[in-house]
Amino acid sequence: MSRFRIKKQSLIAVAGIVWLLAGLNVAILGVRAAIDLRGLAAIVLLALVGGAAAIFCAFHSMFSKLVQKNAQRIADLEGERHHVVRFFDRKSYMMMAIMMSFGIGMRAAGLFPDWFIAFFYTGLGLALTLAGVSYIARGARGRGWTFHGTD
Repeated sequence: MSRFRIKKQSLIAVAGIVWLLAGLNVAILGVRAAIDLRGLAAIVLLALVGGAAAIFCAFHSMFSKLVQKNAQRIADLEGERHHVVRFFDRKSYMMMAIMMSFGIGMRAAGLFPDWFIAFFYTGLGLALTLAGVSYIARGARGRGWTFHGTD
């Protein structure tokens, strides 16, 4: 059982890798949906880019706070080594499962048009990716440097 235990800083980096991979996968879904929208007028394409930027800004702000909060939670764990899955708490795992289920279910049911997936998933995926990079930076360099402000 002890072979799955890692140091706290490494646990923060594991969180980053998970967020980074999730973000890249979501962004790829958005970009693929945008590519599938053939024959769009330039104005519609600009609206999609603007929408992706707006979604990115909205979620980046929220994810910045989550990165800080979760990194602090990990740093406050008693002891130096912890199980590799402790990068999230129960509430975070539940929220991730709900969000993934909702996204997959709604896309599978065809309830989201391609133009919505194009801008929403691209912006969301990029925000998740940047949060992942921030976690990795915290894990690699400690709390001194990240893409997010400190409290």
